[in-house]
Amino acid sequence: MSNKEEKPADQNQSTWKDFIFNPRSGEFMGRTASSWALILLFYLVFYGFLAGLFTLTMWVMLQTLDDNAPKYCDRVPSPGLVIRPKTLDIVYNKSDSSKYSHYVQHLESFLQQYNDVDQDKKQPCVSGTYSIQDNETLPKNSCPFKRSLLGQCSGLHDPNFGYSEGKPCILVKMNRIIGLKPLGDPFINCTIKKEGSDFNMVYFPATKNFDLMYFPYYGKKAHETYVQPLIAVKLMLEKKDYDNVITVECKIEGSSNLKNDDERDKFLGRVIFTVKITE
Repeated sequence: MSNKEEKPADQNQSTWKDFIFNPRSGEFMGRTASSWALILLFYLVFYGFLAGLFTLTMWVMLQTLDDNAPKYCDRVPSPGLVIRPKTLDIVYNKSDSSKYSHYVQHLESFLQQYNDVDQDKKQPCVSGTYSIQDNETLPKNSCPFKRSLLGQCSGLHDPNFGYSEGKPCILVKMNRIIGLKPLGDPFINCTIKKEGSDFNMVYFPATKNFDLMYFPYYGKKAHETYVQPLIAVKLMLEKKDYDNVITVECKIEGSSNLKNDDERDKFLGRVIFTVKITE
């Protein structure tokens, strides 16, 4: 037999009603109106102070940042290399235009920003010297790089960029790094990785170097009209090279502060791609 007395159901219901609102004491959920007002005021002040402190902290931190460049960029000391068309495996049948048209369209679209008409609007720069613009004037002057400098790979004389004749053009460029100043005379050198393969490669411009006047880069906002310098490589493949997978490696050379031999990052200062052409 239980020693606890069971309360009637109507008494329990009355207790809950009194907890929610007690008409005798004027309490709502155990607190009077003044008590609720004080506790709400406390939390309003407390969380308002936290929000103000957070806002102040964020404002102070934002004052240390530059809108045009990251504060720290030491994790990217050397640029990577990329190619256009944007693929590392170029495979097509030169007798079927539908098999290489997407490569041609990609190159044509990419080179639109390099059209001579647009590049002629820019102020010329002094070749072989850095374009230092440390003043606060915005936007920064961008050195022109004309599409016509790419010669046979410009698409101006051959709209198919050599793909229809089995001698495709590959555009090589460095990734942008704010503030980078390459030392020496950086240039692109491409080699064939597969033994037994041997064919010529023609570079445009013929100097195959990245002129120092395109450096340093000041960021997307500050350098609104900046375009990266390009090196075009025309692979002079012959019929004996068809139906074979040819591996080509392009590296940045001629500069002591641009790395190209880091085994942990195979795209740092170099790029490897394959080409297979059939007919």
